[in-house]
Amino acid sequence: MILVDTSVWIDHLNDKRCDEVRALRRLIGFAPLLVGDLILCEILQGLRSDREASIVERALNRFDSVSLVTPNLAVKAAANYRFLRGKGITIRKTIDLLIATFCIENRHALLHSDRDFDQMEAHLRLQVIQPDLV
Repeated sequence: MILVDTSVWIDHLNDKRCDEVRALRRLIGFAPLLVGDLILCEILQGLRSDREASIVERALNRFDSVSLVTPNLAVKAAANYRFLRGKGITIRKTIDLLIATFCIENRHALLHSDRDFDQMEAHLRLQVIQPDLV
């Protein structure tokens, strides 16, 4: 399964022309895509009106929805943070760390356009979708 990060959904909603959005549009209907609860929150909180949020929420409901955090996953994410910090790498956003840890633990691939995930791919074996290969 493929978890799609907030960064790609926002670029998609803004009709940004980039490899990640093109990959998402190719994957819709052909691959099982996941929308995480924290990702849904990030997307909806950035919209300007309740009406717009309602439309986007309905559109995202067509994909499987998952809860990204459990107490066990939070502990593993904190361990991942400490591991990376020990290598001199600081992840800027806790939500990104939780998203990556969820993908690693559940063996899901991540489609993203956020540089914070690059270090997690390199050091934590986060599996990412290479947009130019989709």
